[in-house]
Amino acid sequence: MPFDTLTELLAALEKRGELRRVSVPVDPHLEITEIADRVSKAPTRSGQYPSAVAPFDARAPRHSTPAINQALLFEKVIGSDVPLAINIFGSAERLQLALGCENFEALAEKISELTQPVVPGTMMGKIKKGIDLLKLSSLGPRVVGGAAPCQQVVKTDDANLFDLPIIQCWPNDGGRYITMAQIVTKHPETNVRNLGMYRVQVFDRKLTAMHWHMHHDGARHFRAWAKAGRPCPLAITLGGESVLPYAATAPLPPGIDEHVFAGFLMGRAIELVPCKTIPLEVPANCEIVIEGFVDPEKTILEGPFGDHTGFYSLADQYPVFNVTAITHRKNPIYPTTIVGKPPQEDYYFGKATERIFLPLLKILIPDIIDYELPMFGVFHNCAFIKIQKQYPYHARKVMHAVWGAGQMAWTKMIVVVDEHVDVHDLDDVLFHLAANVDPRRDTVITEGPLDILDHAAPAMGAGSKLGIDATRKWPGEGTVRQWPEEIAMDSATVARVTGRWREYGF
Repeated sequence: MPFDTLTELLAALEKRGELRRVSVPVDPHLEITEIADRVSKAPTRSGQYPSAVAPFDARAPRHSTPAINQALLFEKVIGSDVPLAINIFGSAERLQLALGCENFEALAEKISELTQPVVPGTMMGKIKKGIDLLKLSSLGPRVVGGAAPCQQVVKTDDANLFDLPIIQCWPNDGGRYITMAQIVTKHPETNVRNLGMYRVQVFDRKLTAMHWHMHHDGARHFRAWAKAGRPCPLAITLGGESVLPYAATAPLPPGIDEHVFAGFLMGRAIELVPCKTIPLEVPANCEIVIEGFVDPEKTILEGPFGDHTGFYSLADQYPVFNVTAITHRKNPIYPTTIVGKPPQEDYYFGKATERIFLPLLKILIPDIIDYELPMFGVFHNCAFIKIQKQYPYHARKVMHAVWGAGQMAWTKMIVVVDEHVDVHDLDDVLFHLAANVDPRRDTVITEGPLDILDHAAPAMGAGSKLGIDATRKWPGEGTVRQWPEEIAMDSATVARVTGRWREYGF
């Protein structure tokens, strides 16, 4: 099962040997980042690197002391009395523990069963389906009264963001950033709640910038408040149930409360409590809550920020957030993360989404057998798609379908391969790309929306996209030559050699 609090999750990680305590004083200005970056790129306890390919960051000479990829708890952060936790979700195993699943595929199957559009044929199947849907309807967030753990200490006039161990991640960042927070907003007319994860640059003890992209639900809520000429109530929440950080990043359809998804992952409703100074409710089990309003008119120059792309996103104007209160547990722990060249924690969030939402992507595009968002593509730059080809130009049809499927619309490059290719094996994909592609015949260049963080795009959030058909070519696809068969051993010989392998002396 997932964990009710951050403290419980850290205790479980420590018991499994997945947590390292750092008891010496450490500077939140760059030093924590350098430590966490080295650890995130180190091999796991099993000796495996985070990816099948070589480590992305080639700084081996600087890694004089061997490290293990573990969660880190800094007990003495210079300038703050609050301990700091980082790299909590920095491996597939740790994220699976936090989500309460044996593997992402098992969770994907659970979601697939709930979203299956086919009505069961048998009476027992219909009853089971009805029970499952009834359970889901009871997992929405529940507002409770009484004393909440996240409000054991309440600061209003004396609220000071600099009491928290907020880090500066990279040398050219615009300042210190809150990076692992679940941001709560609510639409002023529909009262639909949203939970998102956006970076927050701190400028003063009660002043931050709120960085969100125009397509984010939090930004939509803000625009609705601004249109009415009213400040947008907003809560920055840290910690809480172990599923909340992932739920805040999950690509749910617009208007779906991420607290419902979190409740589904927890197997129980997330308990919310009213904030002290704003008309919002937040998870009661959080470590820290920062309350306030986003100004409907004022903006501030936010950034630069070292981003998950491996480059700095440039400074730009973003709305001002004014803090009205900070509430927290008596002995809170401050969770944070860094982003940059992968792998970091966000890489595993993305991998979880890739696996968990594959069944839903198949509902939208039934042609897809499997897909991979390779680490080098930092999620939006590249996707490998596997299909069972059934007609000429089938691969091109799939490319355009992917570019029309939710957040997959931001994908800059798509490579489509045949069903026997392992999309999770980079060499296998590149072999077939190099072998099967005629550049003039098998590439498609189109235009459309791109990720706002794509600095190579000619305009912010818009540019060209590349589709590559690396499948075996059929008659009618612009080839007049006979396509050769790919070399493969027959199954009988494979089975015979496998059965006698030890006889050969191996």
